[in-house]
Amino acid sequence: MFHRGMKTLYARDVTEEEHQKLKQGLRSSSSFTVRRCQIVLLSGTERLKPAEIGARLQCSDQCVRDAIHAFDAEGLNSLQTKSRARHTAHATFDQRGRDWLKSVIRQSPRAFDYETSLWTLDILAELAHQAGYSQRLVSAETISRALAREKIQWQRVKHRINSPDAHYARKKSDETG
Repeated sequence: MFHRGMKTLYARDVTEEEHQKLKQGLRSSSSFTVRRCQIVLLSGTERLKPAEIGARLQCSDQCVRDAIHAFDAEGLNSLQTKSRARHTAHATFDQRGRDWLKSVIRQSPRAFDYETSLWTLDILAELAHQAGYSQRLVSAETISRALAREKIQWQRVKHRINSPDAHYARKKSDETG
């Protein structure tokens, strides 16, 4: 929030080279780059206040302030979209957790009090959380990635029709289907 009495925020003075690159950025195919260039040029060259720039570009004055701070700190690098991926290097499951997963999938879910004989990724996620191998309940995709790191391909369960008839296998042949 912009309070009275606060100093008006402007982008730092732009060098001639930066000014040329900012003008080139206005022709970029990236809307992020175009918007950042517009903000910096309006602030640095025309000395407009963040609220005035926001009104002209139809964005919030906080967006304008963020762009100005980024330009002041990073220069032209602030014009590029940054990754929004998590920057932590560790995976949810360490080697010990992945080894545990490998051993669990070789057992029946019934051994862990589940009323099914088929593992699902969601059940594995729930069990991993209960057993303390994940700090929170993780997604099925996280379990799938952990198994993939161990070269285990997970496929969706295929439900087959099985008959209680003792002669079912003999009766079912390639000719009858």
